[in-house]
Amino acid sequence: MNVTRLRVLRELADRGSVTAVAAALSFTPSAISQQLKALAEEVGLPLTEPAGRGLRLTEAGRALAAEAEGVLTAIARADAAVEHLRTTPSGPVRMAIFQSGARMMLAGLLARLDAVPEVDLQCRDVDMISSDIPALTAEFDIVIAHRDEQAPPYDARGRVVVPLMREPLDIALPPGHRLTRLRPLHLADLVGEPWISVNVGWPVDDVLRSLAVQTGVAPRVVQRINDFAVTEELVAAGRGLALLPRYSTDFRRGRKIVRRTLAGVRAARLVEAVLRTSAAERPAVATVLAAVQAEAAEIVRTR
Repeated sequence: MNVTRLRVLRELADRGSVTAVAAALSFTPSAISQQLKALAEEVGLPLTEPAGRGLRLTEAGRALAAEAEGVLTAIARADAAVEHLRTTPSGPVRMAIFQSGARMMLAGLLARLDAVPEVDLQCRDVDMISSDIPALTAEFDIVIAHRDEQAPPYDARGRVVVPLMREPLDIALPPGHRLTRLRPLHLADLVGEPWISVNVGWPVDDVLRSLAVQTGVAPRVVQRINDFAVTEELVAAGRGLALLPRYSTDFRRGRKIVRRTLAGVRAARLVEAVLRTSAAERPAVATVLAAVQAEAAEIVRTR
């Protein structure tokens, strides 16, 4: 089978549309459709079927797309073996990272990579949820993602998922709030308080809603803000309480906002690196991933 056509099929599985695949691979949509048609003729089975104005994979298409990643990984592994013999790790590595994760680790990660100037880390902050991961791993070599620890894991077919840390979620209060005298806080203490949460479906909001199940009282959410830095300012100004991640929040020893743990509840988010198996074979990508793991371990150890 033609490797280029297998790559096109794999991209369609991750990106979801012929237009998106064409943009990613610098082809016209017509050329992508022709590649898919030629691959179907090679296989002798229909690999796509109409879906509205677009195409979706058939069962045979999904099965072949899953195997295509193995083929592309083998090619990447062979390229990596040659590159190891030829030179030190080098080249660009594209990384997507959620915003508070970038605040927590990006500066330290870049400092670590100063020792490997041949590797060019190109980072972009992305407001992401789990359903975005397949398309993001198609666009980026490494995706640093987060999810509620009670949420199901990502679909790892054709991908590598590397655990980085478990980051506890704490209650953030303004200095002088009546609840700051309590250590720790209990669910009953929080009933009736105004909350600043994130958009529905994002990590952290899932945790807040699970607290509602345990208390029997729905939280009174007064604002929904996805930028934790903005949430910190609102909490500091007395506009509400929030669940905030421990390592990536600027608590400043209680001078700006006060951190309190929540008794009787395991509340945390899991931070993970997700990448295609083929991307993981590149020496430059492996170098960045190792630096990410080292930075995450240092954060957990020192904060």
